[in-house]
Amino acid sequence: MYPRTLEKTIKESIGTGKAIIIVGARQVGKTTLIKKILAGEDYLFLDADDPSIRQLLKNPNTEEIRTILGENKIVFVDEAQRIEGIGLTLKIITDQFKEVQLFVSGSSSFDLGNRLNEPLTGRKWEYEMFPISWEEFEQKEGFVKSEQQLENRLLFGFYPEVLNNKGKEKRTLKNLVSSYLYRDILAFSEIRKPEILDNLLLALALQVGSEVNYNELANTLEVNKITIQKYIDILEKGYIIFRLNSFSRNLRNEIKRNRKIYFYDNGIRNMIIGNFNSLKMRTDVGALWENFLVSERKKQNIYKETFARMYFWRTKQQQEIDFVEEKDGKIYGFEFKWKTKTRVKLPETFTKTYNAETKIIDRNNFREFIVI
Repeated sequence: MYPRTLEKTIKESIGTGKAIIIVGARQVGKTTLIKKILAGEDYLFLDADDPSIRQLLKNPNTEEIRTILGENKIVFVDEAQRIEGIGLTLKIITDQFKEVQLFVSGSSSFDLGNRLNEPLTGRKWEYEMFPISWEEFEQKEGFVKSEQQLENRLLFGFYPEVLNNKGKEKRTLKNLVSSYLYRDILAFSEIRKPEILDNLLLALALQVGSEVNYNELANTLEVNKITIQKYIDILEKGYIIFRLNSFSRNLRNEIKRNRKIYFYDNGIRNMIIGNFNSLKMRTDVGALWENFLVSERKKQNIYKETFARMYFWRTKQQQEIDFVEEKDGKIYGFEFKWKTKTRVKLPETFTKTYNAETKIIDRNNFREFIVI
């Protein structure tokens, strides 16, 4: 098992009188991590993929919950988003059974969040979990082996099942995408036209690292802009993609309302476009590199609770910076290059206006950007 950065954080939350909730895409290791934390403990495991468990936990009253819990002081509800009214059930447990430590996992924030946030306000610690991070990968594989695996990680990503099935990465990713990727999204988000979702994902995968125009997407897919916005929001809440907005504070010629879209995992992105060719044979190495760096930085910022805000920057005159971060009142700009052959200079307009620190991130120094 790969070490998980969240483990220490979660252990520190045990015994504080609040439910511990982990959300994220399917197959990123949520259940495995909670079971590791609870190893050696007696606990009640309630798997909501089991129809009988779903029925049991569907709107029970306090006495019914007492019967279900029995003498257990630790309760783990897995795939909780599948249970109707789960928020109120968990609220009763945290309010009425204060000696019980509750662990909850859910694979889609858009559904679990809607059902939990109001009932469990002030009663939960909620953590987001992603595919294995580079830092976690390196801790298990070692520095040298990890460096040797960089190209494979750009191609196949970091899902635990992919890492644990070396030589079968394509087959594993195909199974992940077809069996799990859309499962909760289609089940809970009321998407009526899955083919639009497929076409939208393909279009987004081909535009990684580029600015995304909703009107253009709507015209290309022959749907309205509102549908595009809705589907992108669903994909983001389902932990498949995430957005970066443009950074703008002072200059009249800055692009203010555009956004870039990235995938949480390179392997999922490459499976969607059906391309696992080696880097030497690809025209999208820059996009793969950028997606890898931005997604890894996002994992670090969330796991380490840096409270950094992430953007990109561009002007109408096409001056641009790949990645901008605002942290503790300071602005940082980063330019991504797979191989830096010549000296690259970032726009002075940006550095002087924002008194920003800037840096080129390439193959030689990428660790300092994705392990913070």
